[in-house]
Amino acid sequence: MSHIIAPSILSADFANIQRDVEMINKSEADWFHVDIMDGMFVPNISFGFPVVKAIKKHATKPLDVHLMINDPDRYLQAFKDAGADVLTVHLEACTHLHRTIQAIKALGMKAGVAINPHTSVNLLLDVLGDIDLVCVMSVNPGFGGQKFIENTYHKVGALREMIRTTKSNAMIEIDGGVDLNNYRKLIDTGANVLVAGNTVFSAADPSKAIAELKKI
Repeated sequence: MSHIIAPSILSADFANIQRDVEMINKSEADWFHVDIMDGMFVPNISFGFPVVKAIKKHATKPLDVHLMINDPDRYLQAFKDAGADVLTVHLEACTHLHRTIQAIKALGMKAGVAINPHTSVNLLLDVLGDIDLVCVMSVNPGFGGQKFIENTYHKVGALREMIRTTKSNAMIEIDGGVDLNNYRKLIDTGANVLVAGNTVFSAADPSKAIAELKKI
């Protein structure tokens, strides 16, 4: 399977959100990546259910919803109702991670677990067999446009080996600082899903930038 490109709506033009959603629909992108921030787990606030519902109304591709919030269990049903197809929670935000994963899957969504740059991939060992996706944060979560953290390559390689030895089907997603200079190395190291925000939406031709990121 070819790698997946998930443009981050956080970098879109909120005054023209329908235009940008339709651009992604027509592009070679595979998913929409939607970041939800509560101003507590991360030092920023993004948007909530009404915006997710509005995106879903026009989107023709799956919504990959990334919850950067405390106590995400409170909102699993609400994000399902808003249109999430993949729902990712942070390991650092879940007291009972396995239970949260099972709850996401019981609602009919794919379950993802995200880890911050300082978090070891080894902490995922006990849940790798239960999840569909691991989101490796390659910047500190909260703001777009940050510099890519080089240690991410090491983490992806270690995670790829863990997935192999545990026979997990989990995909590896990279979120933060993905650009046209590093995306090939990330794929070669073992990444399956690339989240791209500024690289897409700051380009003169966003559709062309997406097409470039899809090239092997």
